[in-house]
Amino acid sequence: MTSAMIKNSIFPYPSLANEEGLLAYGGNLQTDTLLQAYSSGIFPWYSEGNPIMWWSPDPRLVLFPNRFKVSKSLMRIIKNQKFSIKFDTQFEKVITYCRKIKRNGQESTWITGDMLDAYCRLHEEGYAHSVEAYYKNELAGGLYGVSLGRAFFGESMFHTVTDASKVALFYMVEAIKKWKFVFIDAQVFTEHLVRMGANTIPRDEFLKLLNKAMRYETKRGKWTDKL
Repeated sequence: MTSAMIKNSIFPYPSLANEEGLLAYGGNLQTDTLLQAYSSGIFPWYSEGNPIMWWSPDPRLVLFPNRFKVSKSLMRIIKNQKFSIKFDTQFEKVITYCRKIKRNGQESTWITGDMLDAYCRLHEEGYAHSVEAYYKNELAGGLYGVSLGRAFFGESMFHTVTDASKVALFYMVEAIKKWKFVFIDAQVFTEHLVRMGANTIPRDEFLKLLNKAMRYETKRGKWTDKL
């Protein structure tokens, strides 16, 4: 199955994606396009110099808030308050760190300059959010993603101090439990998130859960750490 070219920001149905999950290419990263994509179970992922590529993998990695696993060592760090946590105070800095810090086996970043600008616009519009972990008053780790309905679409995370991003994730999960979110979309398989309770589900099942989550009003605007 070949991928389809996007025209007029209308996406093909996710079941038309190829075996790797590639659904379409082209289009733009305007806010309306991104919101349409996420609400349809589709996300952009490509590298600098390539056309925008849109994905809807099968299976899909998700983290249900009530299945989040916290190790004893991580819980000790949380209880000791090694890190202080804030929401939506340095979104651009978080995504910039995610862009610059390379992971094992990663030769280049998928967060292009256009992607950075696009998600900063989403943040300004109240749809994209960051959770930040501070150590000795310095940003030490965090994550960012997109919130629509009662779904959070996790995009990337980073740390400069061990366990900082895990603590940020813990507080993200605590927040969305309170707000009765259905799931965190982790997109593709990673052993790190599986160890913390994420699991893969068929794309059809994911789309049903997404449809359920989209029935609710989006918690739009700046999030706070007052949980």
